[in-house]
Amino acid sequence: MSKYPPPAVIGTEDIMKPKEYGTSAVPCQKDLRWGCDYDTANRICNYNRHYAEHSGYFEGTTFRKECESTDEGKEITFYDSNTGKPLFVAPRGRTMSQFLLESKNHGWPSFRDQEVVWDSVRVLPDGETVSTDGTHLGHNLPDKSGSRYCINLVSVAGHPQREAENSELRSLKKGKEEASAEIQAKCIALFWIITSS
Repeated sequence: MSKYPPPAVIGTEDIMKPKEYGTSAVPCQKDLRWGCDYDTANRICNYNRHYAEHSGYFEGTTFRKECESTDEGKEITFYDSNTGKPLFVAPRGRTMSQFLLESKNHGWPSFRDQEVVWDSVRVLPDGETVSTDGTHLGHNLPDKSGSRYCINLVSVAGHPQREAENSELRSLKKGKEEASAEIQAKCIALFWIITSS
């Protein structure tokens, strides 16, 4: 019998086998929610199996403010920082205040079984909690209330899949426009040098 009872879905080490970007087939999204740092997210999500962002990291982001401004009874969906797939929806079965208090007390966003999107999340036999796409999320650290998923905010700060794709396209288009403007400016400068000689 697993020490992580249902509804936890147990995964295998194959999920975390090496891929193009560490343990993920896709890179971390560039423009993460709540002002999360890309380099920290990339390191934690894709090139790490045991370590975490520092305790209380989420307090230095806009995450808490968004939670506090969310109407009671409303939920926030947390998306994979690599793929944009939904991983957690909170709060469920408790208030936003209770979710934030538990997260603050432990130093990381803390989710319960009813808040996990089991289609996209697995718990490995050692408690490591990962996405089905190989993103390291955190660990299952059960307490007297049951399974508690202690999750790195940088791992669940992605944008939904479609929005993430659009964000990447906007970023590429902006880079192309900036490069085009730079080339145009150099051509004009060269024209003036040639014509004034």
